[in-house]
Amino acid sequence: MSNFDINAILRGAQLTLVGAHRALQNPALFTSDHYRQAVLAVVSGLAIRIIISIPVVVVKVLIWMLGLFMNLDAADWDNELIEGLSFIENSVLQVPFFLMSFMRFVSPTLDRMFMESLDWVDRTYIAKHKSDDPTKLRAMYYENLKLYSRHGSGEKKSPMDAALAFLIRYGRRAAISLAVYALSFLPLVGRFVLPAASFYTFNKSVGTPPALVIFGSGLFLPRRYLVVFLQTYFSSRSLMRELLDPYFSRVPYTKAQKKEWFHDRAGVLFGFALAFYAMLKIPLLGVLVYGIAEASTAYLITKITDPPPSPSAARDYAQSQVKWTNKHEFLSLPIHRLDELNAQLKPTAKKFIDEFPGKRFT
Repeated sequence: MSNFDINAILRGAQLTLVGAHRALQNPALFTSDHYRQAVLAVVSGLAIRIIISIPVVVVKVLIWMLGLFMNLDAADWDNELIEGLSFIENSVLQVPFFLMSFMRFVSPTLDRMFMESLDWVDRTYIAKHKSDDPTKLRAMYYENLKLYSRHGSGEKKSPMDAALAFLIRYGRRAAISLAVYALSFLPLVGRFVLPAASFYTFNKSVGTPPALVIFGSGLFLPRRYLVVFLQTYFSSRSLMRELLDPYFSRVPYTKAQKKEWFHDRAGVLFGFALAFYAMLKIPLLGVLVYGIAEASTAYLITKITDPPPSPSAARDYAQSQVKWTNKHEFLSLPIHRLDELNAQLKPTAKKFIDEFPGKRFT
């Protein structure tokens, strides 16, 4: 469990709070453009709630019409049908989460928010350490990363192709989730389906002994709790991958390198995404929280990667980042000393020091 221990998960959850606090201090997030985006996010949240309620409303209308010809006062199946449909939409198929994630392909706002927040993180870091020895400060992230073109890894996709690939991934995941959920209703073997799925999932992430504990617990937990547990895990991982898209769409990682990159940081990434996923459940404001999560990811990236070099010198950068070299030092730091894990100062840091003489950032 070296990559997925409780300390790493808790540190990821702490980074959620610190990253959100740092992002919300950025005055660039409170421009008229971002205010409009915030209003659109709230409106989108309302639209999502309406969209996912349509099937339930249709079923209620059909049951009401059926009640005109039948006596349903003593029947319970109608309420169970409505509750079951709502549970499938929200917990099995994760429709609200899907709609929020798909908004990335409708507007480039989230990518701009990530880059603006990364710039703010750099500026804040320099301002907080302006009295320190410049040779002991870390290098900058934004100055070089902005020089990378999106999808510069040779796998350039049009927005339509990227959206289609996302729909295919979601459709495959939704089909598997629905099939597993349906199989759990089979007689005799059904009670083992969800525990077995839990074991298969977590055996690869946390190892066999913890996975066996999860399997054993799943034999006694109600089906509904197991579904929520599994989907929370999968959705948190999916959320983290979507939030990191602005970084990975610029830096040329291979699929194998990217897989190992995520594996080596699994605990921290899960803790970070899990905290935001819980906040995404807030009615109407979930989409707004998604934007804050994207801005906070800029802070996260400065803690779990090294600053990128210029694109011309990036040939070996991706491979050098596969292993998280300062993981143990970072996980052992107190929360108020997270900025003390520094790299060498690059020339861009001197530029920021000169640009903000005597200016304080909190």
